[in-house]
Order: sequence, then C-alpha cells, then structure tokens
Amino acid sequence: MLSQEQIIKAAIELLDASGESALTTRALTERLSTGSGAIYYRVGSRDELLDMATETVVTAALAAKPSAATPEDKIRSVALALFDAIAEHQWLATRLTLQIVRKPFGPVTVGIFEEIGRQVGALGVPQASWLDATSTLVHYILGAVSQNARIDGDTSTVQPDRTDFLGATATAWQDLAPEDYPFMHAIVGQMREHDDREQFLTGIAVILGGLTRLG
Repeated sequence: MLSQEQIIKAAIELLDASGESALTTRALTERLSTGSGAIYYRVGSRDELLDMATETVVTAALAAKPSAATPEDKIRSVALALFDAIAEHQWLATRLTLQIVRKPFGPVTVGIFEEIGRQVGALGVPQASWLDATSTLVHYILGAVSQNARIDGDTSTVQPDRTDFLGATATAWQDLAPEDYPFMHAIVGQMREHDDREQFLTGIAVILGGLTRLG
C-alpha cells in the first residue's frame, strides 16, 4: 500500500531534479505508478505536499546537525544545517520563506525558532529581546542562503559555473570608475576568491557579537 512517506520522498526527488514546476500530480502518479486519488487521500493538496516535503527536509537537517558545546556553536550548527540543506535542495529557500511568513504557527517555523531561540536565551540576551534577536538570526540565515538557491520562477535551465560567475562579476566591478566606486574596487579581489560558507559564518559571528552586548 502506498504510504505518505513514499509520496513525500518522490515529491522531494522531483523537486530536487527540476524545482517546483516539476511537482505535478501527473509526474507523481507516473513515478509512483498509482492514481491521483491515492495521492490526494494521503497528502491532500499540492501546497500541503510542499509543506510536508519542507518539514521532512528541515527536520532531517536539524536532527543530523553535529553536537556543539557553547550557545554560539549551537547557533552556528543550526545555521549551517539549514545552509547545507538549501544548498542540496535548491527549492527549499522559497518554501522556507513562505513557511516563516504564512505559517509562523507551523512545525517548520516553530522548530527553527525553538532551536535558535533557546541558545539566544543561553547567551544571556534579556528575555524582552528574545523575539527580535531570534528573528534577526533567522531572517539573516534565510536571506543569506537564498542568494545561492534557485530563484522561484526563474526559467533559465543552465546554472552558471560559480568561478566564471564570480570572475565576471569582479571584472565588471573592476571596470567601474574608481573615483565613483572606490569601495567596489577595494573588494574586487575578495569577490573573486571568497567562500560562500565562510562568508555566511562571518555574518553569523557579526550578529552574535551584537547579541552578546545586549545582556
């Protein structure tokens, strides 16, 4: 008998391969060799299935994160778990953002806020600032990782090579008039060589540095 878990697994495989546009009832029925009625019975609407797929991926990512000792390390661990999950599942960035905006009461939003919020409290941040501090971290994480994810609605089929893309961007910045854009000229070399993961962690460190001064 077809299970909900099988349907979600097939949905994630379709999403990973070709994005949200690939997740159709027809594609699922063909992959699972079943009728549309069985799918609707087990998972409901397409939006409900997308929510289930999002929850499945996020729950697995947070469960697999490495253990950490300090609150700062635990926050970095959660952040990197989400960073790596979105790197692996390019459709996830859009769905996570929608979850945060539309379903602040849902298991995905609640789970992420609980994981990070506990550590915000452990840092000594005053309770009156817990919501703002945790929201700042969550919004930074989602915003930063979304830069490297597939943009919902982007119809391009070829993903640019990262090295070529960064090189072309740096060259374009280099061609700007230095008297008008001195800052852009100063960071051209950093643009060519930067590591996305390390840059992401630098942002987390900047926010954590500010949060520790709230206590």
